[in-house]
Amino acid sequence: MPHSIRIHSFPLSGHAHRVELFANLAGIAHEVINVDLAGGEHKQPAFLALNPAGQVPVIEDGSTVVTDSNAILVYLARKYAPSWLPSDPVLEAEVQKFLTLAAGEIAFGPAAARLITVFNAPLDAEFCATVAARVLGKIDAHMEGRSFLAGDAPTIADAAVYSYVAHAPEGGISLEPYPNIRAHLARIEGLKGFKPMPATKVGLAA
Repeated sequence: MPHSIRIHSFPLSGHAHRVELFANLAGIAHEVINVDLAGGEHKQPAFLALNPAGQVPVIEDGSTVVTDSNAILVYLARKYAPSWLPSDPVLEAEVQKFLTLAAGEIAFGPAAARLITVFNAPLDAEFCATVAARVLGKIDAHMEGRSFLAGDAPTIADAAVYSYVAHAPEGGISLEPYPNIRAHLARIEGLKGFKPMPATKVGLAA
């Protein structure tokens, strides 16, 4: 590539981490630019010019700007790592299902539970735990006899789901009841180029 992707990120954001993780796993040249969320950098004109929503992640690929973590995964896979987004319609639909799960039940379950403990978000911990149990149960059942979420090789679905599921214990959500999930996380962590998200010692991870 003539240039590297610029990823505007924040170390403790699972949404941003899934983009960094995928770029690393897929060997996509990139540089990470950490945004000072605590200092309000994401609300300043320079950042809002990139993403009017004032959220990370955002990528710059030359003159192209892409926002939303799952949209970024699709863009990067289509352009630079097509094997991570299958062209087979059945497998592509399976990938899309997990992108939706990442933006839905994972976001409102384990991700939201972690927001409470890491960022003191004013959310309902009991509701988050209920949603987390439901979605983790679904994923664990799906992973029975499988190595990856969609097909026999890793895809952007695995990158999309990994970050918040792996860090669910920080939100007080135990992964002990889900052996297939724990095996799946270990499988991703064993891939060449794996990049962890910084741990926060809160919840069950304290």
